[in-house]
Amino acid sequence: MVRSPEKSDKFSFGLWTVGWTGTDPFGVATRPALEPWAYAEKLAELGAWGVTFHDNDVYPFGSSELEKARIVARFQEAVANAGLVIEMVTTNTFSHPVFKDGGLTSNDRGVRRFGLRKVLRAVDLAADLGAETFVMWGGREGAEYDGSKDLYSAFERYKEGLDTVAGYIKAQGYELRIALEPKPNEPRGDIFLPTVGHALALIAELDNGDIVGLNPEVGHEQMANLNYTHQLAQALWSGKLFHIDLNGQRGLKYDQDLVFGHGDLLSAFFTVDLLENGFAGRPDAPRYTGPRHFDYKPSRTEHMEGVWESAKACMQTYLLLAEKARAFRADPRVTEAMEYAGVLTLQEPTLDAGESLADFLATDDDFDVDKAAERDFGFVKLNQLAIEHLVG
Repeated sequence: MVRSPEKSDKFSFGLWTVGWTGTDPFGVATRPALEPWAYAEKLAELGAWGVTFHDNDVYPFGSSELEKARIVARFQEAVANAGLVIEMVTTNTFSHPVFKDGGLTSNDRGVRRFGLRKVLRAVDLAADLGAETFVMWGGREGAEYDGSKDLYSAFERYKEGLDTVAGYIKAQGYELRIALEPKPNEPRGDIFLPTVGHALALIAELDNGDIVGLNPEVGHEQMANLNYTHQLAQALWSGKLFHIDLNGQRGLKYDQDLVFGHGDLLSAFFTVDLLENGFAGRPDAPRYTGPRHFDYKPSRTEHMEGVWESAKACMQTYLLLAEKARAFRADPRVTEAMEYAGVLTLQEPTLDAGESLADFLATDDDFDVDKAAERDFGFVKLNQLAIEHLVG
């Protein structure tokens, strides 16, 4: 029996998740849209800790400043009354037709200026509401046709836009960090920051990259046939894992946004193992302490009861996997298998302390190549123990 979620679990949901009405390219909505505060109240009832949103999840695109202020105030009051926190805010630069060629990298300079103003106003909103993270997903920053872009200038404009936003955050004294969210494709044929590695490379070129990190999503990485746990690990190793998006994905398909764990369950297990237990044998290594944020969509086959059941399922699955991951790490058989596999010896530097390359090249360490080639690593046994804990 899984325990109920607690505030200390730091589970959070985007309004666009439970608020998705089931529309897709082939069908209209299958359930009604509620007011934003109704979703917040229900999520709190289910045990969530936080809520996140795009600007236009709360108020319609094109709203007057007076209307925005009225709606945001009511939403903020409802969130506070429900005992939730607003931990992350983002902006929508992908739904309106004006952004069909991107917000920061559009060939139309006027669109880029409009998009940048929209982002900066959303940054102000995030700061006003006490959010700690501002996520930027460039879903329309890309192309379908290679000849449609001066690609060098596209990356220059992307850098310019990100540096402007990060510089604004610093100048205003906001306690905010930017988290870029990579995705390989959809809605564009190709998106400019397709993976964690691509995003890290762009961050390294920024003048204000110290406050820019990552928000990797399960489905987005697995759509590119990549290992989500590895992507989290590299972001942690780089000191750039600012936020995460958890959901489920079944291989190289469209972005399914399934309930967390309802895709590749073994991958979800090792993701939770990393998030909850950290790197094996490395208490000194960086740990992720941020929200466990769910970016999924309730299936369009579900009506309102199914929406809440799916949100509950995300949290329950995480808690079940966390329990099993702790048992996995505490199992003496796992410790023995890790030692046999040499998992912990990878921590040892390849070169000796103070060893020069000349000294290194002057010896072969009496290394027996044939004996080393016969070594059995036992990785299958170690993985089978994970399976046993997962399904046993």
